[in-house]
Amino acid sequence: MLSVILIFAYLIGSISSAIIICKLFKLPNPRTLGSKNPGATNVLRIAGKKPAAIVLLFDGLKGAAPVLVAQYLEFSLFNAAFVALGAFLGHVYPIFFGFKGGKGVATFLGGLLALDYLSGLGFGLTWLLIAKVLKVSSLAALIATLLTPIYFYLSTQNTAATYIISTICLWVFYTHKSNIQRMLSGSEDKINS
Repeated sequence: MLSVILIFAYLIGSISSAIIICKLFKLPNPRTLGSKNPGATNVLRIAGKKPAAIVLLFDGLKGAAPVLVAQYLEFSLFNAAFVALGAFLGHVYPIFFGFKGGKGVATFLGGLLALDYLSGLGFGLTWLLIAKVLKVSSLAALIATLLTPIYFYLSTQNTAATYIISTICLWVFYTHKSNIQRMLSGSEDKINS
């Protein structure tokens, strides 16, 4: 059953909200403008708040829905975390879009909120605080990601599931390697700049 739900999670994760929403709103393909990343931040940059908010919502639901199914089926926290990883990997490497997807933060957050809402709230509040102070979305996401395994372990006391969450967090850093390079060179875009 776990393997079936993992495939389901990956396929749900592979649905690119950004590309679909931009098409519905008759907007340019987000893979052709801005950072060329099919995610909410790039949609905000090229299309404004409303389409970006919808993308953010659906990207989060892609992470949450498979985890909620896993919980309904009474999976262990460890296996449910594996399901969250499946959805995350679908977003980052979508089978429907040539395995070129987004950076996975919203999908990870959705899965995290479904797994352990306190950890998800910790992530969200950390992101909001850092984004408000430093005005750099990617830096806020990376700091929140860095702290998430600590939040998750303190909340759940589950070492095995924390390893899976830590794996996703490392992957988020990998998907942000170009952002990290831009931050180091001082050329990363700021929020509302």
